[in-house]
Amino acid sequence: MNRRIRFVDFPRQYAEERDMIMACVDEVFSSGQFIGGPKIFELEADLAAYAGSREAVALGSGTDALLLALLGIGIRPGDEVITVPNSFVASVGAIVHVGARPILVDVDDDLNIDPDAVEAAITPRTRAILPVHLTGRMCRMDVLQDIAHRHGLEIVEDGAQAFGARYQGRMAGTWGRVGAFSAHPLKNLSAAGDAGFLTTDDAELAARVRRLRSHGQVDRDTIMEFGVNARMDVLQAVILIERLKTLDTIHERRRRNAQLYRRMIRAHEVELPVCRPQEYNVFHTFIIQTDSRDALRAHLERKGIGTQIHYPTPIHLQPAASGLGYRWGALPKAERQADRILTLPIHQHLSEDDIATVADAINAFFGA
Repeated sequence: MNRRIRFVDFPRQYAEERDMIMACVDEVFSSGQFIGGPKIFELEADLAAYAGSREAVALGSGTDALLLALLGIGIRPGDEVITVPNSFVASVGAIVHVGARPILVDVDDDLNIDPDAVEAAITPRTRAILPVHLTGRMCRMDVLQDIAHRHGLEIVEDGAQAFGARYQGRMAGTWGRVGAFSAHPLKNLSAAGDAGFLTTDDAELAARVRRLRSHGQVDRDTIMEFGVNARMDVLQAVILIERLKTLDTIHERRRRNAQLYRRMIRAHEVELPVCRPQEYNVFHTFIIQTDSRDALRAHLERKGIGTQIHYPTPIHLQPAASGLGYRWGALPKAERQADRILTLPIHQHLSEDDIATVADAINAFFGA
């Protein structure tokens, strides 16, 4: 009987952290402070210190972070924001919900935004670039920053999958005006439900987002502008404070697993992600590419190995995006990748034997 290798292993995570989580629950319920207060400010200080930013703002989700980042920098109806079609839908959805128009451009071989395509897509209505650091690998931010400076554009980094990633020694979320992050349970830094945050060096922007996350209130009885309810629960904040202490270890375990995959998978039909010298990739996901993706995935499932596809249908081909005017063939590299990508287990609870089991199954499928 095949040994089951989970794509994620929440039971194992809970077994390792049960005492810590129970202590967090007890602390919050004993205090009676469920919304706002000192633990939110403590988490924000810890996140800013880790990221190397002056400010961090705790929010209800990564989607909230994107939405309030765009609102905070003044993106309005009629503005254009350039981003990619191969991310989770929230990257584009946040642009749509502030009334702006998403301009989708193609990607490079590394799955991240193609800077040349960005420059070609700029119009007089362009206000911002929203690069997505997909898989935990940062985009070429030096090139994008140069483009933004030359054209007078803002950069909002979608770092939902990349908190702790670095490019040229500089952290995700510190290259643009603002960085947006998710702490969804699947992320390397994970809460026990939806949670997110943003980072910025702009104190005025951070103050505005803190108002917006709580209906625009500056105190209980004074509303400066109409906002939303995008607050992080204190329970999530307390858990994140504790999990942030072990985040570097989680990154290193995932990087070790990626290195093992690259060493053990020998099939020439499989394209493996590489780590370039200027990058520190945190491997939220480990995505391989192959023309035999669907058959390989079925083979791995029969062997008890869980996999996912991130993401099988690019955003520009989703029904919700029909009004944007894109058709199949508009963004060929992203479309081809969508037919070839397969995400292998990479989580920190995998053993070297687990990685070897996955690699052996892939090699056997291709006769390597």
